[in-house]
Amino acid sequence: MCYSTHVTELILTPGSGISICDQAVYAAKKALVSGVSRPGEPFPSVRSLSALLKINPNTAHKVVARLRTEGLLEVKPGIGTVVAGPPEENVAKRGSLLKNDLERIVVEAKHVGITLEELTAAMSYHWARLTPPGTVPKQ
Repeated sequence: MCYSTHVTELILTPGSGISICDQAVYAAKKALVSGVSRPGEPFPSVRSLSALLKINPNTAHKVVARLRTEGLLEVKPGIGTVVAGPPEENVAKRGSLLKNDLERIVVEAKHVGITLEELTAAMSYHWARLTPPGTVPKQ
């Protein structure tokens, strides 16, 4: 029997000033909270995650442990580590996921003199660019 684990590409940036562990946790959270990884889907083992991300197994273990602590992963005996669900429980975590990024953007916008209206218009423009043609954009 062959099991295939879907893994979203996680991109880590060494030397960014953010620990590799924090980067991996953040990238995995985005995949889990956004629904890219569905509840009940297998999550890579520590060994697989270590090889996939080319990180130390101890770091991979910390990533999995933090995701389990936050309730995004759960261990099922005989199956392994899987994505926790249902997704409704993760909706509240979506807003907090981008909090730091949004704050950084707002601070930068204020520093360069962009108004709230200009920032909102720019975000709307980029949101529309990323919406596939023929679909209704989510508000």
